[in-house]
Amino acid sequence: MGTIAVIDYGMGNLRSVARALEHVVPGGVRVRVTAQAADVLAADRIVFPGQGAARDCMRALDAQGLRDPLLKVAQDRPFLGMCMGLQVLLDHSDEGATPCLGLIAGRVHRFVSGERAADGGRCKIPHMGWNEVWQAQSHPLWDGIVDGTRFYFVHSYYAEPDEPERAAGITEHGRQFCSALAWANLFACQFHPEKSSAAGLRLLANFVSWDP
Repeated sequence: MGTIAVIDYGMGNLRSVARALEHVVPGGVRVRVTAQAADVLAADRIVFPGQGAARDCMRALDAQGLRDPLLKVAQDRPFLGMCMGLQVLLDHSDEGATPCLGLIAGRVHRFVSGERAADGGRCKIPHMGWNEVWQAQSHPLWDGIVDGTRFYFVHSYYAEPDEPERAAGITEHGRQFCSALAWANLFACQFHPEKSSAAGLRLLANFVSWDP
């Protein structure tokens, strides 16, 4: 029986993430919300959600002994980051001048107040609500999802990978920013699949069946 570990470090909407996954997993696959390193290391797939501040996230991972297990499983099994679970995959976040996990080269920046949207209006911070995601590369997690589909966002910071080819999705909020990352067995999205209706469930189902 396969196991999907949903990482619990005290900073995520874990119940809704777990429910969404349970809605799409086939029989025999177990979804386990866990803060235990042993469970993370034993899981077949990893989901790393989160919300809040980058500094608090990294402190919580270290306090619970989850940093090294996350770094280990990120090397060799399907791994899905969501929201803060995308941002801390990079080297550094400007939010609190925080060193992060360094799995993908790049930095996380705050949106600039007062930038203009395509319609001329001022972009609000945080970026909250539904917005289009344009697929920057083909990927199995986009299977069955139309390019430009709208997903649900809540964030004030955005990821900027050093290598543009790591971007799997692009969204505009005053500026174009990377709203999804992909590299080898890692996929991460700034939006919340568990809050994104049918398209979000389709992305989660694609993750469950993904064999990188």
